[in-house]
Amino acid sequence: MIETELGEMRRTHYSDEITQSMDGSKVTVMGWILTVRGHGNICFATISDKNGELPIVAKKGSCPEDVREEISSLKPHSSVGLTGMVKSSEKAPRGFEIVPQELRVFSKVQKTPPFEPTAKTVKNIDTRLESRPIDLRRAPMRHIFNARSMVLQSVRNYFVQEQFIEINTPKIIATATEGGAALFSIFYYNKEAFLAQSPQLYKEQLAMSFEKVCEIAPIFRAESSRTNRHLSEAISIDLEEAFVDYGDVMDRIEQIITAAARAVSAYAKKHPDAEFSIPIVPEKIPRYTYQELVERMQKAGAKTEWGDDLYPSNLKKIGLEGFYFITDWPLAPKPFYVKESASDPKISESFDLMFGDLELSSGSTRVEKSEKLSQRLADKGLDPEKFGYHLGAFEYGVPPHAGCGIGLERLLMALTGTENIRDVTFYPRDVDRLAP
Repeated sequence: MIETELGEMRRTHYSDEITQSMDGSKVTVMGWILTVRGHGNICFATISDKNGELPIVAKKGSCPEDVREEISSLKPHSSVGLTGMVKSSEKAPRGFEIVPQELRVFSKVQKTPPFEPTAKTVKNIDTRLESRPIDLRRAPMRHIFNARSMVLQSVRNYFVQEQFIEINTPKIIATATEGGAALFSIFYYNKEAFLAQSPQLYKEQLAMSFEKVCEIAPIFRAESSRTNRHLSEAISIDLEEAFVDYGDVMDRIEQIITAAARAVSAYAKKHPDAEFSIPIVPEKIPRYTYQELVERMQKAGAKTEWGDDLYPSNLKKIGLEGFYFITDWPLAPKPFYVKESASDPKISESFDLMFGDLELSSGSTRVEKSEKLSQRLADKGLDPEKFGYHLGAFEYGVPPHAGCGIGLERLLMALTGTENIRDVTFYPRDVDRLAP
């Protein structure tokens, strides 16, 4: 029997819940057609759902003739529901196949898809992004985003275990958080406003009340970079904690990265076809000072001076691989809220977490004194009056505090071996892309 509406049909099992031991059992599965191959009186098809794939074998005499013919006519991506019997088969990859008895075709595809749904790679990423929902049905993409979900779960579990309060901060703001020109301005009623570059000022204020706060949310940066590691809208894993300094935050990042890597490893163990390249996270991630790396670069022949940024090309020259921290950066280029070192006012209590030449996180001890914060704003050419709401909070006992932001997409690149940040982003936004 063939129907086109859901009616009372409901799924009984996902693909990963059916096993060879269920031989003779009746099941109802749902998903979309991945492949169809007809050979005279027999038709082989594959149905894919969110958890994997199922082999369907429609043979004349074993299933209704109209069901066999309809399956033979289906094109990839057609959405279906199917009730049938599980049958053991030594030839099947998982030791069983499903013999269909009833079929419902919810959406019958007429068009030829822009790329094969079974393709492991599609060279033109723009072609994939223009058909993103179809692209995300491919197994390699499903694995990445399933792993992403596991990473987020592991991070949230860590925050819960460590008694952090999850917060939500405004994404439409009146003043620049970081300063600089990398801002998206918008009309907010009759005023100019901006999309938040980070939750920085709000999470500092909330750490006054709750001591340990975290947020996983979008950030927006109007950077014109056209690279495989930059986005205009990204997800940031932020934390802020009272009564600690930047060394304590680096300790927390080690724990978060370890938990995230374990989550990806556990997923890959369950899905060996994921083909992730999962790095080793050392028990103690190495920490190098900015000064130390500048000296190493100079010895390697790089044209760099103290105060310069540490460009990826120069980091490659000194052969740093895997995870490592760069600490104690020059204070001058850092945002106004970054605290200076007690031993040298030209140095900041700050760090970057790197993976090879890819920056994953930045953090620092924050300025907690009102007068010092006002002076830093002025030194940066920012008007302290525009930050009055923030400075006002600092009149009421701001504790020593520190924090960081971790880029979720870049973290996933590191943990899965993905080269292009757009492949770990559902719908990428960059200088060239505002749709779909």
